[in-house]
Formats: sequence, C-alpha cells, structure tokens
Amino acid sequence: MFFRNLTLFRFSPAVAESLSELEHALAKAALRPCGPLETITRGFVSPFGPESEALTLKIGHATLFTLGSEEKLLPAAVVHAELATRLRKLAGRRGRPVGGRERKRLKAEVLDELLPRAFVRPSRLNAYVDTKNGWLVLDTASRKTAEAALTALRQALGSFPAVPLAPSETPRGLMTGWLTRGKLAGGLVFGDECELRDPAGGAVARCRRQPLESSEVKEHLKRGKQVFQLGLVFDDRIAFVLGEDLTIRKLRFLDVVQDALDADGRDSAAAEVDARFALMSGELERLLHGLTEWFGLKDSGDDD
Repeated sequence: MFFRNLTLFRFSPAVAESLSELEHALAKAALRPCGPLETITRGFVSPFGPESEALTLKIGHATLFTLGSEEKLLPAAVVHAELATRLRKLAGRRGRPVGGRERKRLKAEVLDELLPRAFVRPSRLNAYVDTKNGWLVLDTASRKTAEAALTALRQALGSFPAVPLAPSETPRGLMTGWLTRGKLAGGLVFGDECELRDPAGGAVARCRRQPLESSEVKEHLKRGKQVFQLGLVFDDRIAFVLGEDLTIRKLRFLDVVQDALDADGRDSAAAEVDARFALMSGELERLLHGLTEWFGLKDSGDDD
C-alpha cells in the first residue's frame, strides 16, 4: 500500500479540527454503483478492501482514506459509428440532410441506449491527512485526479479549504542551482535522472540512469536549460523524482525501510495495511518537513 506518487495540499490547524469526524462524513458519501445512465460515480470505500466497512485508518496524527470511482467505458468511436448509421437512415427517409437539432437528439438517444450496456471500470485512490502538520497527501501525479479527489472530500465534509503548495523559493530555480553547483540541501543526494528544458525555445533533454554531475548534464545547463524534474534520494531511505510543481513521482522506499517492514511479522491483510501505513506516514512526515524547509513552504499555521 505504499504510495507511488504524491500530490500535496496544505491546510490550517482550524481545518484540522474539523477532521475529527472524518469517518462519519465519509460514510455519508460512500461509493454507490454507477446508474444505467450515469457515466461516472465517486465515493469513499474502505482502504482495507471490499470485505471491510471501516472507511479510515488512523495512526497517530495521520488518517488514511480511499476514494473510489466507477466509470462507464463508452468509446467515442462506438458512439460516432452508431450515430452515423442513424443519421444516414434518417436522411435517406427524408431525402435531405439532418439538421443540428435532430443530430443532438439522435446522439442523446444513442447514449441512452449504449450507456446501460457499457463496461464499468472501477478505480481507487489512496490519500491521507496529517492533522499535526496540515498535509493532504494523495497517491497521484495527476493534478486533474487530485482536484477531483479534493472536490469529493470537500463535498463530504461540507468544506475543506486545502490549498496548493506556495513555495517562497522557485522550485525550478532552486533545483537548477543544486544541479549547477553540485551541492544539495541537507539529507539529499542526487538520483540518476532529470529533465532539463529551455524555457524560451522549448528544447528538452531527459537523462536517465546516468550520473547527474556528468559533463553532458553540465553542458545542457550552460546552454540555459533549467531543471523541471530532478531525481533525488532523501536520507538514504526514499528515492523520488521531484517536479518543478513540487509533485513527487516514482516514489520508492529503499531497502532499509523495506527491511523494517519485513522484520515485523503480521498475520492478516488488515495488519499489513496498518503496518505499511504506519511506516510510510512516518517516513513521509520527515520528507515533507524537509520539503517545507528547502522551498520555504508556508507552514500550515501561517495566516493566508
């Protein structure tokens, strides 16, 4: 259950107090099956799987929850093919082209007939709130997916004023400086990949599985390219790729962390989820504290 990507939002201590009844709020917004004429439904499900009714898992000041969705798969090509067939038949009967209003009516008719027979694709998105430090952490690198999950959480709670990260240090500039000077913030070492771009010309250079302090990388920097993504390792425990929007991708817990998990024997799937979340949230608390310091992020207790 370790997260693989991180999209992050902040919230204040006042907001944290409203999360004391999170389990009850999510229960009122539980996932329901997609109806015959619906294209998608969203709601909350158990992080322990379909056999459990618990909608949250709380470890210390971190609470895990899972947003589920059911989406109808109805390819546009299928709709267009069926619509084209009906338009040809109707035009043939009338002896003239079909107008725009009639076309819209026929398309709605096609959708109403095809949607109940469409396949349903389920999906799950894990997330957690850290009420001590004011973090909402979502296991996705997609801003669109993260915003949809945040909207669902706000609807469940009535209000949840979490906001995107607001660094006082420009991530792109800071990471470019790190790579140019070959000197990183405390606890960090370079990974083995980066993405460099020319902000003016749009040229892109992607480096993977190679030393980032190589002459090839330095030459790109001399020519004016800037760092848009940078592979990093934190405290020899967590490897990740940090984007210029502070989205974290390719999150990976290294052997020293995995060994701690393997040494702790568990006798059930629920205990496995419990142990993994406890370990992950503790490790990420340290990483996110570092992120706050490196980029001058507004603390969750600061005034807007």
